[in-house]
Amino acid sequence: FHFFLLCIANGLEEKLGQAEKTELDAHFENLMSRADCTKNWTEKIYRQTEVLLQPNPSARIEEFLYEKLDRKAPNRITNAELLGQHMEDAAKEFDLGTPYGNTLMKVGECEKRLGAAEREFLQTSAISFLTPLRNFLEGDWRTISKERRLLENLRLDLDACKTRLKKAKVAEAKAAMAPDFQETRPRNYVLSASASAAEHELRVAQTEFDRQAEVTRLLLEGISSTHVNHLRCLHEFVEAQASYYKQCHLHMQDLQKELARLPNAFTLNSTQSMATVGSEAEGISSPVDTDTLKIEEVQAPATGTRKAKVLYDYDAADSSELSLLADELITVYTVPGMDSDWLIGERGNQKGKVPVTYLELLS
Repeated sequence: FHFFLLCIANGLEEKLGQAEKTELDAHFENLMSRADCTKNWTEKIYRQTEVLLQPNPSARIEEFLYEKLDRKAPNRITNAELLGQHMEDAAKEFDLGTPYGNTLMKVGECEKRLGAAEREFLQTSAISFLTPLRNFLEGDWRTISKERRLLENLRLDLDACKTRLKKAKVAEAKAAMAPDFQETRPRNYVLSASASAAEHELRVAQTEFDRQAEVTRLLLEGISSTHVNHLRCLHEFVEAQASYYKQCHLHMQDLQKELARLPNAFTLNSTQSMATVGSEAEGISSPVDTDTLKIEEVQAPATGTRKAKVLYDYDAADSSELSLLADELITVYTVPGMDSDWLIGERGNQKGKVPVTYLELLS
């Protein structure tokens, strides 16, 4: 108990600068600083990744409780899947035979596929990225922290032993300088024995400290392996994200193509409106047979032309049509009597019929 109090007192004296403190070498200090930095940033990345994968704090708490109770959390439907289900239910209510109901069903099916892809991404990311980070924080880091605390306690013990030996040497030196002829031998004998005991305790404390310092050093050097492991996990996380976003992109492209094949009231109205404007501009009221239309003879009207963005690549079926490349901009217009599914498209000095469903008409 006396020795324990001496350690506490020595720790206070160190803080006050009145006692000797055993310093660790610079390499050891750098290892500890690197370990602290790794722990702090790993914790921040882990927490923010949790928020990214599950923005709902209540859901995160629920998953945490299930994990601590060692029970499997129930499968949670994603927001996209829930939206898709609502759209499908609405489509059935509105009648699948209507353009709106049919489109709702198609979009709802796509949203459910997006939700399924999201759930797969969440599961993959949790296993390949979140779990290794949590294992480090709850496993390796706790071991490192435990050994560091033990090292610090042994350092305080070592410093206490140094203080005891120093005080014993000072007392022995004072007794030798001021001898008492009646009690010289007994007092010197006691002081000498006290100094010898302090030296023995110091050697034991130094040995234990050195042994613990080596154990702690090895654990701290293992942080490099932790970085390598986390690097691999980070690559897997990126691959999971890339795969997820690629799936989403493909699903949306398929949806766009599917919707392009459905009747589109807005596109048809725009086409009919352009046809009316074109007819008024040309002063023509009689329809034209598009089967006998000669593209090279078609002239753009003075008014009524519009810009359009191409949604998908299109290969012309014959010389009367114009091939298209996705994302390019072309000029489009109509001529009286043309099929509402087609427009005349111009790109530079090239001209030909283009399908309306492959275009996004710009204002």
